[in-house]
Amino acid sequence: MIGSTLISVLIVSAIGAALAAVLVVSEYFIGNYGECRIVISDDREWKVQGGRNLLSILTAEKIFIPSACGGRGTCGLCKLKVLEGAGNILPTEEPYLSKEERAAKVRLCCQVKVKKDLRILIPRELLTIQEYATRCTRIINLTHDIKLFRLQLIEPATMDYVPGQYVQMRTPVYEKSSVEVYRAYSIASDPADKSIIELIIRLVPNGICTTYCFKYLREGDEVRINGPYGDFRLSDTEAPIIFIAGGSGMAPIKCILHHMKNVGSKRPAVYYFGANKTGELFYTDLMRQWESQLRSFRFVPVVASVEGRETWNGEVGLVTQAVQRSVNNGPECEAYLCGSPGMIDASIKVLEGLGVTDNRIFYDKFS
Repeated sequence: MIGSTLISVLIVSAIGAALAAVLVVSEYFIGNYGECRIVISDDREWKVQGGRNLLSILTAEKIFIPSACGGRGTCGLCKLKVLEGAGNILPTEEPYLSKEERAAKVRLCCQVKVKKDLRILIPRELLTIQEYATRCTRIINLTHDIKLFRLQLIEPATMDYVPGQYVQMRTPVYEKSSVEVYRAYSIASDPADKSIIELIIRLVPNGICTTYCFKYLREGDEVRINGPYGDFRLSDTEAPIIFIAGGSGMAPIKCILHHMKNVGSKRPAVYYFGANKTGELFYTDLMRQWESQLRSFRFVPVVASVEGRETWNGEVGLVTQAVQRSVNNGPECEAYLCGSPGMIDASIKVLEGLGVTDNRIFYDKFS
């Protein structure tokens, strides 16, 4: 019996090894696409070895395309027109492409594998995106799983950006990752100082970039970023503002509030910040300071539940419930939301129920 079992195990192992060998050989011959030519906007071209996705090839050429998910096909940001050579749209792209975009040959470049010559169009503004060398000068613990990273720009020495935009941080090769990885993080710093970029980052379990930032990055280390990206920004109106955020969604709202303070904005604004418990609230002192400096600003921290005998005199429940309880001028307002897709979708539903029209709801979903 033992002998026959051993023979069976050996046979299965041999079959597995043979299949693995076939896959390796197939990938070498079938996946070896040879040299491919990429033409951008008919005025720039170069040759690359086929087989990689278009996003990674462009990044290697220092052409930086927005991608909040690091090329996993889950954010839908890395859209480009691929006029020739991309093949059929993949199922992973379909949820992110409208009928009009498909007709215009828009693709997610992280999902386009370079197998033949490509002809693509890249907006001029993306061709001007720069890479920046920075030095991490400060790491501050904000909660048990959120840190602030302060980066001093080295070369170039300053960055022009609009409050609400984001940058991509490069994670170098380290023991948890055999390749460089880029992740998107909103700028949290005071835009009055263009030599500093602050990022508020929440630890994602087993996340390549956040693990690097939390466990390996040290003050004094060099960090490479590129940007700025994004259309999330304050509109040029006097409409009352509803800010809604949670966790690291604080980042772009903090940057926008710095800007409002700098320009002496008189726009009425209420900032609803949601947390699961009081220990997850942060920057409350700064917000209270701004309440005294901005004429019509109010900060409303909301905790989902209060633990034990803890004293809490603020709002309790979901952040959307706090909004629903207190907003009575919805049709007049603009709303700016930042956080997880679930929180943003729930907030949009509540805001629309309060009369805030969809063209006045702006959001930045963190993938």
